[in-house]
Amino acid sequence: MDLRRLATFGGAIGPAAFVSTWVVAGRRSDGYAPLDDAISRLAASGAPTRRLMTAGFTCLGVTLSAFAYLRRDALGATGSTSALVSGLATLGAGFTSLERSPASDAAHLACAVIGYATLSAAPALAAGPLRRHGHPRLAAVAPAAAVLSGLSLAATAWGPKRGLFQRVGLTLGDAWLAATALSLLLRDERVAQAAPATA
Repeated sequence: MDLRRLATFGGAIGPAAFVSTWVVAGRRSDGYAPLDDAISRLAASGAPTRRLMTAGFTCLGVTLSAFAYLRRDALGATGSTSALVSGLATLGAGFTSLERSPASDAAHLACAVIGYATLSAAPALAAGPLRRHGHPRLAAVAPAAAVLSGLSLAATAWGPKRGLFQRVGLTLGDAWLAATALSLLLRDERVAQAAPATA
């Protein structure tokens, strides 16, 4: 399997692994309220699920960064950059645990804000390149995914049920990225199968 195909596969696996991790970790944490508490609390210093949740952050950060960088052909320059920054910010959020120190808390918050903004922007920025690359359905739903993800993540800054809005926003963005990766894998497979026939 070539590196670009492996990165595309990771673009589908990473988001699924991240969502699965916070679901499992949340269920293992006594007193943790998923609808109210942030996902980062599961990776806070001293939390019993810290290692598991940090692994989830790391998995998503690495796979998303690789996918974004190696699939610029489909995501376009700005879409790829936005997704890449989101992946790097996710790594940063995973390595700056809450409740370790004021500096770590501030760094974590900065990484989270950057990650939110770039994750929600990526679908809209990649819509045009994806349409030209032969993925009209992904391109058609990209603006809605960007808006709904962005609004949900923005809602975590105020009001109740911040955990719920965070999960909705992140899942929408991650689901769109995973769907994009799967669509690219299927198209690459069709191209590869057609190549011998046209050779």
